[in-house]
Amino acid sequence: MPQPWSKPLEVDRLSRGSAVLDFDIALAQLPRLSSRVELLGGHVQGHVRFGRDAHRAVAEVSFEGEAQLRCQRCMRPMALPLSAHTSVALLGSAAEADTLAGAFEPVLASEGRISVAELVEEEVLLSLPIVPMHAGQEQCRPLEQTGPAEQQPAEAATQRPFAGLGELLSHK
Repeated sequence: MPQPWSKPLEVDRLSRGSAVLDFDIALAQLPRLSSRVELLGGHVQGHVRFGRDAHRAVAEVSFEGEAQLRCQRCMRPMALPLSAHTSVALLGSAAEADTLAGAFEPVLASEGRISVAELVEEEVLLSLPIVPMHAGQEQCRPLEQTGPAEQQPAEAATQRPFAGLGELLSHK
């Protein structure tokens, strides 16, 4: 059964009624998020406040939470705090974006419908780093050895395949 925050809702009805929708979403349930980043877990909670501005449907999206990601430096889990407060204009077509005031980010609400999950997912994607890493190298620890040192492969001698090439060319 789909969660209430994942169902498409009528934008005009919500904005005319100045609806406020609270949510608590596990990040793993947002499909675009899990396909773009190695997500180990986390969740966000907050609210979406719908309204009108100059005859246009708008929404204020606010959330706080934490994402569990894999540090790309040390490959260990890391916690990343997430927080956002943004105002978006819910547009019926891409052409309407040209007339949009600077205070709002454009969001396409196709057929006049959008889900809370779509709004939250977009803002979470904007909040995540391109390459997740711990803030400082001191927080990154090397991965532990999987066995005794004698079971680890010995370092191979450096091979230089072109080392004698200069000598061979000079004898022509």
